[in-house]
Amino acid sequence: MLTITSTKEMTTLSKQARREGRRVGLVPTMGALHAGHISLVRAARAKVDVVVASVFVNPTQFGPNEDFAKYPRSFENDAAMLSAEKTDCLFCPSVDEMYPAGSTAWVEVEGISGKLDGRSRPGHFRGVTTVVAKLFNIVEPDLAFFGQKDAAQAAVIRKMVRDLNFDVAIVVCPIVREPDGLAMSSRNAYLSLEERKQATVLSRSLERVQTLAAQGECDAARLAAAGKQVMSEEPAVRLDYFEVVSADTLDPVADISQGALVAVAACVGSTRLIDNVVFEPR
Repeated sequence: MLTITSTKEMTTLSKQARREGRRVGLVPTMGALHAGHISLVRAARAKVDVVVASVFVNPTQFGPNEDFAKYPRSFENDAAMLSAEKTDCLFCPSVDEMYPAGSTAWVEVEGISGKLDGRSRPGHFRGVTTVVAKLFNIVEPDLAFFGQKDAAQAAVIRKMVRDLNFDVAIVVCPIVREPDGLAMSSRNAYLSLEERKQATVLSRSLERVQTLAAQGECDAARLAAAGKQVMSEEPAVRLDYFEVVSADTLDPVADISQGALVAVAACVGSTRLIDNVVFEPR
């Protein structure tokens, strides 16, 4: 596995691969890798010839009172995990490499960036789309792989790709869960043992919605009410949102029969967690 820190070197390698007729896949991460990230690497390996995984804790997507400074960093372990999966290239630029002195340009997808997590975390998606756009320009991937857990992020990135004509296909891979249902997240490391138990309320609320939907319930308001009722069973968990929306636009829907994203975000202690489930059109 090659380890590259230079944006120019990364672009040179990717261009060479494409000249040779090899397809390049990008798995963007902020490190602190877990089985969810590895599932993206494996999905990439199945579809492309050259797998590039990036590890970069992006400062521009963190708010002033968020966890950038304490975000888990485990580079040696990350590199070992990626090497074990036969990742071709680990791209791990510094902040100065990604944002040279004097950088003032931003990529912002208006409207959709202010919904769900974007409403709770102003400026978050501007940081996400800016760094992802930069990664697309640096790596020039044929395909880029993202996790379904970050469903709002995936929707924003898909729209950015459409609006700006990026020549990359976005592949969204299923959520990977712990045995008790908790969606895998690097931020799970923040949870105490008691908080770890409380955190399963997010997946349990979504399971309740899935059960009702399987019984024929399509009304979004009733499904959201049922999910919120389950969330209220853990009073120590502070609900941010529980919404039923379009997976593409993140706008509310009244009925899930044409497809929907049911998304939840909540704070467990000081840790903000997200989860979701997607319903396909019936």
